[in-house]
Amino acid sequence: MAMNGNGKQVKVANGGGSGRNGLAKIQTNKRQNGICHDDSGPSVKAQTIDELHSLQKKKSAPTTPINGTLGAFAPPSEEERQKQQLQSISASLASLTRETGPKVVRGDPASKSDTPKVSHVSHHHFTPTISASDSSLKFTHVLYNLSPAELYEQAIKYEKGSFVSSSGALATLSGAKTGRSPKDKRVVRDESTEHDLWWGKGSPNIEMDENTFLVNRERAVDYLNSLDKVFVNDQFLNWDPENRIKVRIVSARAYHSLFMHNMCIRPTPEELENFGTPDFTIYNAGQFPCNRYTHYMTSSTSIDLNLGRREMVILGTQYAGEMKKGLFSVMHYLMPKRQILSLHSGCNVGKDGDVALFFGLSGTGKTTLSTDHNRYLIGDDEHCWSDNGVSNIEGGCYAKCIDLSREKEPDIWNAIKFGTENTRAAYPIEYIPNARIPCVGPHPKNVILLACDAFGVLPPVSKLSLAQTMYHFISGYTALMEKHGATGWLVNTGWSGGSYGSGSRMKLAYTRKIIDAIHSGSLLMANYKKTEVFGLEIPTEVEGVPSEILDPVNVWSNKKTYKETLLKLARLFKNNFGGFVNHKIGKDDKLTEEILAAGPIF
Repeated sequence: MAMNGNGKQVKVANGGGSGRNGLAKIQTNKRQNGICHDDSGPSVKAQTIDELHSLQKKKSAPTTPINGTLGAFAPPSEEERQKQQLQSISASLASLTRETGPKVVRGDPASKSDTPKVSHVSHHHFTPTISASDSSLKFTHVLYNLSPAELYEQAIKYEKGSFVSSSGALATLSGAKTGRSPKDKRVVRDESTEHDLWWGKGSPNIEMDENTFLVNRERAVDYLNSLDKVFVNDQFLNWDPENRIKVRIVSARAYHSLFMHNMCIRPTPEELENFGTPDFTIYNAGQFPCNRYTHYMTSSTSIDLNLGRREMVILGTQYAGEMKKGLFSVMHYLMPKRQILSLHSGCNVGKDGDVALFFGLSGTGKTTLSTDHNRYLIGDDEHCWSDNGVSNIEGGCYAKCIDLSREKEPDIWNAIKFGTENTRAAYPIEYIPNARIPCVGPHPKNVILLACDAFGVLPPVSKLSLAQTMYHFISGYTALMEKHGATGWLVNTGWSGGSYGSGSRMKLAYTRKIIDAIHSGSLLMANYKKTEVFGLEIPTEVEGVPSEILDPVNVWSNKKTYKETLLKLARLFKNNFGGFVNHKIGKDDKLTEEILAAGPIF
């Protein structure tokens, strides 16, 4: 087995305590004997759906000892610890119409040695008092936190279309969906999200109600309970030990389990023993469609987030990226409540501790440019920026493999090996030789906004003012930029000398030279001139980059067409920003007006 996913993690004690700044966590009271007891819900016989929810929450929280303070009590035996773990997993799989989840047992049902014995597990399950079903009377085998080698075996044996590629990566199929389905993603609109999320025109948040979520949850859980085996991953999000989130992923495919093994932070054996109750749970029943006649459904695919219940349900899509992006959405909700900024960005750090953040949509070069063999990689896609500095949310990277070459992206090329999956490749961050473990760093020195301009009129690099940075990336990130002295840059990795179809894509070698000059600080010392319309400060010289391409007008043969295209893009910027003008930033309109003034003038 070539993968070592457990040897380099940050060690943290797994305690209870109330959640920070509104985060719902397991509620505990520490007794004199040093044992941490769950007091999160009343012990009642369920008479209503609400009571069932409360009961489910209670039963998913087994007693967990606090490290180092056991007093006269001996640590639980291995059998007792496994019993608590199975109780927790069973409770996670509880239906809304049954008091308990299915009887669960660890191991592959195909292995004779894993055949369940009723006497071993039945004593910690309770007789359903609401209603029984076939799934509550059968055993569900739990394949818990399997290693990559075990997941390879499961995928190759049981999942059609899975094989090991020449590089050693697991290649598999995601079914009909080869990408995310944003129009099928729903968020429960309730008291906890009504005023915290952006709803309505222009918002990516498409609402659903609590009842519809529970209908879909029931469908997903019943499907998972009907299977002979399910895969369960217990993992972490966020390398900052003070703000780490525990997640549980329940899925039907080895492919999904391996993907999340790679993408989340892998617990050490000790952390896994004391994992306790997850803060968030994903039910991935992607092979099974939703009922398209259910309220709010527009297709047989539905990805549903319930931030109040801390649950996510996936139906009708096997594309693994839905889980990654769903958890990122959760972090966007939870972290700002702790006064922490969640960032869609790559991040690396130089030998002198200078951190750079790379922001950009898919295809702008975030993963490619943040993975730099001259610098330490903190992460390629998702980060938090707190008063302590930056921390990676994930434990892996997710890179496009289209036109991937050893020459252009050697580190990513070499990272796709045993223990990863291909086409889009998900691999543990340790597979990058210069990854920084733990994946944390000090406050950023440079904030680089990546744009892929298909119009070909934005310069290869521009130094931005604070207001321009906020304009080009509507956010509150710049408050921290101002406090910690970061410089904003706009880097265009798109077209030059003409629009898409007539111009040519910016050479990666030139972009890397520009990024190198930002990292070294030499670009700050360059001479600058201001462009028309967008008012961008562009350098007159960058070492290793032809000076004529730094001002885009120079490389357009038809200057009139260039000006027309520039004005067209400016109008698109203005129209796009119109959706944000009514959103007040701060106590008055001063900052909003300052940001508007930083936009194109024509």
